[in-house]
Amino acid sequence: MIACCTSPDDVVQSLNFVRRHDLPFSVRGGGHNIAGTSACDDGVMIDLSQMKRVDIDPELHLGYVEPGCNLADFDASAQAYGLATPLGINSTTGVAGLTLGGGFGWLSRKYGMTIDNLLGMDVITADGQQLHASESENDDLFWGLRGGGGNFGIVTRFEYQLHPVGPNVLCGLIVFPFDEAKSIITQFARFTQTMPDELNVWMVTRKAPPLPFLAGAVHGKEIVALAICYAGDPLEGEKHIEPLRRFGNAYGEHIGVQPYIDWQKAFDPLLTPGARNYWKSHNFSTLAEEPIDAIIEYAGALPSSQCEIFIATIGGQTGRVQPEAMAYSNRDANYVMNVHARWETAVEDERCIAWAREFFNRSQPYASGGAYVNFLTGDEADRTAFAYGASYERLVALKKKFDPTNLFRINQNILPT
Repeated sequence: MIACCTSPDDVVQSLNFVRRHDLPFSVRGGGHNIAGTSACDDGVMIDLSQMKRVDIDPELHLGYVEPGCNLADFDASAQAYGLATPLGINSTTGVAGLTLGGGFGWLSRKYGMTIDNLLGMDVITADGQQLHASESENDDLFWGLRGGGGNFGIVTRFEYQLHPVGPNVLCGLIVFPFDEAKSIITQFARFTQTMPDELNVWMVTRKAPPLPFLAGAVHGKEIVALAICYAGDPLEGEKHIEPLRRFGNAYGEHIGVQPYIDWQKAFDPLLTPGARNYWKSHNFSTLAEEPIDAIIEYAGALPSSQCEIFIATIGGQTGRVQPEAMAYSNRDANYVMNVHARWETAVEDERCIAWAREFFNRSQPYASGGAYVNFLTGDEADRTAFAYGASYERLVALKKKFDPTNLFRINQNILPT
């Protein structure tokens, strides 16, 4: 059964129903969930996707967002006033799930994680109470919701701090040949250690999609791409990105000034619905030679044309928050690596999943502590405690207080014991 909620009261009724009948249930926001926990078998989906209201206060730079919104909904409303907050990099991502797991994207080096810009939440707890969580009200619950996922309740409204962004930003791609990968990724690792907070550069290695600025002969070949976004004056940004062009002999580039909301949609074609996906992820404080060699080895043996390895660069403002300030504690993670296996047919399952797992194991000795819970797959329940690190015991105590029977368990689960 799917309970299509349009208000907090609907959510309360749905939650009371599943509790009364002892039914398994999932909570669906935007539905963008690699672990599949927004759906469940033989139970109830509490579907929030129709709760899509966004209210912007342009004078106080505040955004109020319901949990059915995706990034495109939020970005469009905020950008109407030249405002934004750090979110992800695909416009189809659900705001709620992204936020509850931490959240980072192009603006995070300048303005922090998504949760660093979260000011308050309306939440329905396991006993059906409607509470407000902020620094001044239910502050322990507020601490846990900022990174603790869906373990403590169902959020029906988020309140964010907004910042002046765009509406046009300098952004784009530079694409290099894969046979220059060692040099490109090594220079990328050095460059990203000292670049200004306004600049973000991510690295992706995969087979080239049919990008119009690349020659047809390059399509389908292994490449190393640098994705760039400068959240400041584009003229100043040009000075900072110029060294990137000298990293190697590029196949081509497409960099210019465009609306921020368009850049947020640029990678949507790589995550269209219907494909089979399996992800593995590590945090890194630095990128040394050994993990770079591992990336090159496995990127040279992609099991399908849609598989990729990407390095998301964070650091900057994200590392200036104290680890104990909220449930997300991995403030030493300057890079988040995602092994994104993606393919079309069931006969490819074994090969593609094995490739992702092997690379994950090969690169693990060089990773730093913790993991990003939004990148954990459905078979990684044993990594939940590791992902939270020093925050885990406090999260267990909080779970015991707000959800002692583990009602909210179809998630990256924190047990109340």
